[in-house]
Amino acid sequence: MTQNCLSDQQRSTNQEIVLFHSLLGLRRGVLQWADKLRDAGYTVHTPDLYDGEVFDDSASAARKLQGIGFDELIARSRRSVSDRPAGLVYAGFSNGGAFSELLAATRPGARGAILMHAPLPIRPLGWKAWPATVPVQVHFSERDPLRSQDAIDKLAHSVCRSGATFEEYNYPGSGHLFADPDLPDFDAAASDLMFGRILELLGRIAMPAKSS
Repeated sequence: MTQNCLSDQQRSTNQEIVLFHSLLGLRRGVLQWADKLRDAGYTVHTPDLYDGEVFDDSASAARKLQGIGFDELIARSRRSVSDRPAGLVYAGFSNGGAFSELLAATRPGARGAILMHAPLPIRPLGWKAWPATVPVQVHFSERDPLRSQDAIDKLAHSVCRSGATFEEYNYPGSGHLFADPDLPDFDAAASDLMFGRILELLGRIAMPAKSS
């Protein structure tokens, strides 16, 4: 299990994270990840882009997405942070990584983008240049059938060209949503390792706590 080795300074951070759910909706596993990040000292927001619906299979979830429309989901993701301050870290699982990537690239003041099982080879998101101050982490299983090295490389090229840091981590196995304990793809070791790497990034970019 990942050890919580945060310093007192990191525990006192006022860093806010927006964590977007996957195609399957705001499942219990996503909320558990949010709680783990809160326990590590971060403020975490979990927008629900699906009107409260969650799914166990991608076919049913895809019908939900098609019913809403991807453009509307982008609009919902933007509205979900419209009243939030600058200085956010954007994180997302699978499809949620698309919204994290878009907001990190286009919303002023972003401090990081954490893409778990993303980026995916979806249509262009409309941003032109990556912000030089926004580091990116990408996490995938090595044999994930949805993993596209071309999509990863294109994002890496844009991020590195801007001067920001890009970290790509690959994990043994073929599961896609390997961090959700309620799904067949769950891999506890990979999930813990990914969480530890995310904490390390957050520790590097944490905003100082506000003085009382």
